[in-house]
Amino acid sequence: MKIGMANDHRGYELKEYLKEELTKKGYQIVDYGTFSTESVDYPDYAFTLSANVVDKNVDFGVAICGSGIGISIACNKFRGIRCAKVSNAEEAKYTREDNDANIIAFGEKMDAEEALKAVETFVTTPFSNLEKHQRRINKIKSFERTLS
Repeated sequence: MKIGMANDHRGYELKEYLKEELTKKGYQIVDYGTFSTESVDYPDYAFTLSANVVDKNVDFGVAICGSGIGISIACNKFRGIRCAKVSNAEEAKYTREDNDANIIAFGEKMDAEEALKAVETFVTTPFSNLEKHQRRINKIKSFERTLS
């Protein structure tokens, strides 16, 4: 499985930890940056990650910034992206089961081990395919098609 990762300067350390641990577990990681703690703008990295998820160059995405909120907002500007900022593995499970999310976002202060557990839960949890969830996702997709 191929996981894309993107971060701003504040998310760099958590991304590096996750990248190392996920690689040890056999996941292929594609790092879209940033590659240091030097200040950068998170939308630049969110957009690169989102484009690669939409184009299916990676199976899932992980996005990290100071709060996790800004980068998730930027990711969600892409048609076809459903990014959820989560705080634990349970939320990661539900966003896959119910929302068929394809990018997970964290804030820099997320406990590293909990973030690792959340990523693993996220990428291994299938979408439920329940009619009510598919119906809701279809409404989002339909609305996205109306946007320029």
